Amino acid sequence: MSGSNSYRLRCSLAAHEMDVRGLAAAAFPHGAFVSVSRDRTARVWVPNPSENQVFTEMHCMNGHSNFVSCVCIIAPNETYPRGLIATGGHDNNICVFSLDRPDPLFTLKGHKNTVCTLSSGKFGTMLSGSWDTTAKVWLGEKCLMTLQGHTAAVWAVVILPEQGLMLSGSADKTIKLWKAGRCHEDCVRGLAVINEVEFLSCSNDASIRRWMVTGECVQVYYSHTNYIYSLAVFPNGQDFISTGEDRTLRVWRKGECSQTIRLPAQSVWCCCILPDGDIAVGASDGVIRVFTECQERVASAQDLQAFEDELSKAIIDPKTGDLGDIKIEDLPGREHLDEPGNRDGQTRLIKEGSNVEAYQWSVSDGRWVKIGDVVGGSSQQNSKRVMYEGKEYDFVFSIDVNEGGPGLKLPYNVTDDPWLTAHNFLEKNDLSPMFLDQVANFIIENTKGHTLGPAPGSATDPFTGAGRYIPGSGSDSQGFGADPFTGAGRYIPESGSTGAVPSGRADPFTGGSAYSSSSLPNAKTNVFFPNTDGVMFEQANTTQILGKLRELNSTAPADRKLSDAALDCLEKLLLLVTDVKGQEQPTAEQISVLWRTSHWPEDIVFPVLDILRLAVRHPEVNAQLCGGTEGASLCNHLLGLMSSEGRPANQMLALRILCNCFSGSHGRALLLGHRDTVLSRAGDLCVVSNKNIHVALATLVLNYAGRLYGQLTEIEAKAQCLSVASTALEVVQDKEAIFRLLVALGTTVAGDSTAKDLARSLGVNSQISKYARVSDPAKVGECCRLVLDEL
Repeated sequence: MSGSNSYRLRCSLAAHEMDVRGLAAAAFPHGAFVSVSRDRTARVWVPNPSENQVFTEMHCMNGHSNFVSCVCIIAPNETYPRGLIATGGHDNNICVFSLDRPDPLFTLKGHKNTVCTLSSGKFGTMLSGSWDTTAKVWLGEKCLMTLQGHTAAVWAVVILPEQGLMLSGSADKTIKLWKAGRCHEDCVRGLAVINEVEFLSCSNDASIRRWMVTGECVQVYYSHTNYIYSLAVFPNGQDFISTGEDRTLRVWRKGECSQTIRLPAQSVWCCCILPDGDIAVGASDGVIRVFTECQERVASAQDLQAFEDELSKAIIDPKTGDLGDIKIEDLPGREHLDEPGNRDGQTRLIKEGSNVEAYQWSVSDGRWVKIGDVVGGSSQQNSKRVMYEGKEYDFVFSIDVNEGGPGLKLPYNVTDDPWLTAHNFLEKNDLSPMFLDQVANFIIENTKGHTLGPAPGSATDPFTGAGRYIPGSGSDSQGFGADPFTGAGRYIPESGSTGAVPSGRADPFTGGSAYSSSSLPNAKTNVFFPNTDGVMFEQANTTQILGKLRELNSTAPADRKLSDAALDCLEKLLLLVTDVKGQEQPTAEQISVLWRTSHWPEDIVFPVLDILRLAVRHPEVNAQLCGGTEGASLCNHLLGLMSSEGRPANQMLALRILCNCFSGSHGRALLLGHRDTVLSRAGDLCVVSNKNIHVALATLVLNYAGRLYGQLTEIEAKAQCLSVASTALEVVQDKEAIFRLLVALGTTVAGDSTAKDLARSLGVNSQISKYARVSDPAKVGECCRLVLDEL
């Protein structure tokens, strides 16, 4: 690392369309690096010889069908003298590229969920980590071994260079050396090798730790105020850099944070160190920024000013940083900026009219630099809160450090993370980090049972209304365009609205003119999630279904034509399962005929599938068709109808049947047992441009989320729900489908810190934030804001 100059902006590269999730210095050409993004691409950047500050895109690679999460460089060998580029993605695959072509040389398959971290070793070996809780060792196109032992997503892997030892860090709060392991205070997000016997780890607890391979933690570094996502070590083996959710890149020299660089993006996902000592970082705004110590490579004055202007316009939520809860009228004015700061990166809040502005002290510039406007401050508080240093808190504890001496004040809000609060308290008062557990547990113990806002009321369930959910009628066939079926009467298997007006008012599940922002519940009363009741497709026009069934039967091939007795069985079964007050039970013969007929040719089977959709809600049919070996057969049959080559009507109805299976205990057990396959096949239908399929898909994910709610050990299943929901939100346009996906997200993360971490690592926050402003229907914006609050 050259000299002791501070890093300054070299250039900004706005080529990716979405979050930049991974960076790696390339083996070739010299000075180049590779970036990967949620936009499904990987790009190679090379220094531009004509402009000292700028990089030019040399190569773009495509091979993933979903977000790209991570990248590593496989060292050059005789076959590939320029090395190879490996990328991992949310499609569960690893793609390996050369610089000669845009498509992969080969694709490594084997992980069952998102591949989120990669590391290369000697002789072409590679280590991958996945949400499926495993790490895998690869050589060429073969998987040599699977490392099993973690109980949650493996977020970080690294191969130690000399011994060939392998490290993995996980959301289960452990690091495994595969011969020794030690626990972190929280989920491990990144790993970096220092030398043959030492490595660094970073975590959700805002700490960086230095470890010996023997498992001994020899040093802890504190400065970040939120999750830390990535680390990179300088060639001197001592100094390093880190990035995180507090909008910062931090440079560490001689064990101290020597420089803090704030970025105009909430999540600074990744970083790498280039051969010339410059630093590249990727963030949630899709921009790659390169910082340099070399004066000759610093950006022009115009570009530096543009970067500072962009930073000053950022909107800062106090909950995500170190700014605390704010009372505007007690903040100082602009004169507070006349006093110099004490350290690089120090933040200071001032009142400018009715607004709160945040500034950061820059040692290199010797001035305060505006880093954004703060939202979330309040001009008045009605609660009995405690004032401390110009801000109001739910608690201000007095901590006795020295017996007989004055107590130290520890302010705390119930919306804060107790571990981060404890860390900030220890750092502010120069106390040993050894007290972290003690202080955090003190906070937790002394704030038990304290909540903000009113207790949840008995507001109307937005899915079910006052009583049983009875979807209404709809004739909109927009999802299919022209009638995709044959015959008069235009029977379309309920391609319109899936909800109705229960109890004489507009159903907030499906929207409607009577559901407006003025009728929404108090913002602190969440009536949307968690939703554990399940949502069914119960709307039916029995006359049209039976009419179409008889019509298609009359033109069916002779060997597939149903007898009058079989038709009569289906008619009686349909009327029986749609009669709310009926007491008659379906017969074994009726259920048998329904099952056999559901295997009609795909071009005429849709009315039978519609009957099956309604029938599986009945306890007897649910038990017969979803239980035992019959259940596996039903599941496989529906998965076949959902194939990518299938007909849209059958795909939609198969999804709706799966949703309705959740109405009975046998169906729930069946679908939980086949969850991996069902959600994988359903997720493949995201690409189908059909709003009715999208609504059914969203409902299926929601029903799974509801069954998994409260099960903290089912993290792999929740990870799949999050992954499918996130993938669907990239393509879904229909507001009802979006709403149900938002409720599914909220239900999945509610009360589960690990699931929240997974959602954040997916970038769900930035992905859904655009829906927070949706006002038609109002439920979309309201639900989105509640999900964002939950995260």
